[in-house]
Amino acid sequence: MTSVHTSARTPTRGKPSDAPAPPIAWAMLSRALSVPLILGLVCFLPAVIAAQPGSGVRDTAYWLQLVLTCYAGARLATMILSTRRRLLQGVFWMFVYIAMGVAPFAQVVIGQTPTPMVGPRQDLVTAIAMILVGCAAYDLGALLASRRPLRRRTPSARGSGGGPARAHPVRLRLLVLLAFAASAFYLLKLGGPAVFFSSRQEINETVAASGVVTEGSNVGSAFIKGFGQVPALLALLFYTRRLATSRRARRTPSTVLVWVALAALNLVVNNPISNARYWFLTVLMAFVFTAFPSSAAFYRTVLTTGVVGALVVFPYADKFRYEEGGERPVQSASVFDPLVTKDYDQMVMFANTISWVDTRGHTYGRQLTGSALFFVPRAVWSGKPEDTGVRVGQWMGLRMTNLSAPLWTEFWVDLGPAGMVGGMALIGYAAARTDRRYALAVTRAGPGSGSMLAIAAPLIAGYTFILLRGPLLQAVGKLAIAALCLVLITTFRERRAARRR
Repeated sequence: MTSVHTSARTPTRGKPSDAPAPPIAWAMLSRALSVPLILGLVCFLPAVIAAQPGSGVRDTAYWLQLVLTCYAGARLATMILSTRRRLLQGVFWMFVYIAMGVAPFAQVVIGQTPTPMVGPRQDLVTAIAMILVGCAAYDLGALLASRRPLRRRTPSARGSGGGPARAHPVRLRLLVLLAFAASAFYLLKLGGPAVFFSSRQEINETVAASGVVTEGSNVGSAFIKGFGQVPALLALLFYTRRLATSRRARRTPSTVLVWVALAALNLVVNNPISNARYWFLTVLMAFVFTAFPSSAAFYRTVLTTGVVGALVVFPYADKFRYEEGGERPVQSASVFDPLVTKDYDQMVMFANTISWVDTRGHTYGRQLTGSALFFVPRAVWSGKPEDTGVRVGQWMGLRMTNLSAPLWTEFWVDLGPAGMVGGMALIGYAAARTDRRYALAVTRAGPGSGSMLAIAAPLIAGYTFILLRGPLLQAVGKLAIAALCLVLITTFRERRAARRR
C-alpha cells in the first residue's frame, strides 16, 4: 500500500510546468512542425519581404533589421515549440517579431515609413541596434530568472493563511456588483448601449461632450472608461475560470446565469466596434487563455495565428474607428503595403525619439514619473509630462500626435542606453518568473476560481501589446484599475476556497 500511494503522489512533486501531457504525442508533433515553422518565420517570410520591389537601400540599417527579424523569429519559434507555456514571453516575442521585425523590415525594403523620419539615417541604425540590444537584455533577464528556484507559499496548519493568493468569494461577488454598477454608469453617461455599436469616433465625441474631460486633461474620461470596462472584464474572467475548472460550478444555475450576464455586458462595453483594437485584443487573449488555461494547443495556436492575423487582419481591423463615410480608404497593391502605410510606426518613432533626445537631452525619470502618477490631474500638476509620443510628434511638427512610443523608447528618453538595457533585463526577468508561477498556478490551483495569477497572467499577457506599443502614460490607467480590483478581492486563506471545490 505504501509503494502504491507513493507512486500516485509522485507526479505532484515534479514540475507541472515542465512536463505537460501527453509528452510522447507532443514530441512527435513538435518534430513535425519545428522545421517548417522555423524556416517560415526565420527564412521564408524575411526572404519574401526582401524580394519585394522598392526604393530602399541595402545599407547597415537593412542588414541590422534583417538580423533583428530573424532573431525575433527564432525566439518566437522557440516559444511556440517549447514544452512550457511561456505566456508573457510568447506574447513579447510575437510583438517584437511583427512590430519591430517584419513590419520595419518591409518599410526598409520598400523605402516608405508610416511616419516621416526627421533625423539622419544613422538614428534609424541606432534605433535598430538598440532594439536588438534590448531584446538580448530581455533574454538575459529571462535566463537569470530560469536559474533561480521559485519560493512556494505553504498554508498554515489551521488553513487560516499563507497559501497562494485567491479570490475571496464574498469580495468576488462585490466585484460583480461593481462591474454592473460601473458599466451601467458608463452606459448612461454616454447615452445608452446604441452608441457602443456605432464607431470609436462617436464614443470619443460623446465622452468629450459629457463634461468629464477638462481642457488639457483626460483623467476623468480615463477613469470612466477604465471602471466601465475593466471590472466587467475581470469578473467575466473569474467566472470563466470557475466554469472551466469546476464541474460543480457548471451544474449551478446561478453561476451560469451570472456568467451569461457578464458575457452580455462585455459584448457591449468591450466590443471590437467601439474600442481600440489593442484593447479588444487584450480582452480576447485574456478570455482565451483563461478559458483554456492548460491547453498547450490553444497557446501555440494563438502565437502562430497571431503572426498571420497581425499581417493580414490587424491593419484592416479599424473599419469601425470612424463614422460611415469617414473611413480612411484602404489602398493595397501588395500584402505588405499595410505594414508600410498604417499602424507599425514603432521603429521609425524610436529613431525620431533618438533625434529628439539629441536636441533636447534626456528627461532623467520625468516621463516615467508622469506615467506612474497618471491619476494626478493637470489642474493640480501644471507641469505634468505629456505622452512621449505626443511630445515627439509635436517636436516633429505633426498635426496628428497619436503616435507610438515603444517601451524601449520610454527607457531611452529617461535613462539612456544603460537604463534601457537594465529596464529590458528587469522586464525579461519578471516575465519569466511570472510565466513559471502561472504554469504552476493553473496546474495546482484546483477547481473554482483558482489563484489570482491564473487570472492576472492572461490579462497581463493580452495587455502586453499595449504596454510595448506605448505610450506608457496612456497604457497604465487600465492596468492600475485592474491591479486595484485584484488587490481588493485577494485573500490568502485556504479554508473558504477549499470548501467551494
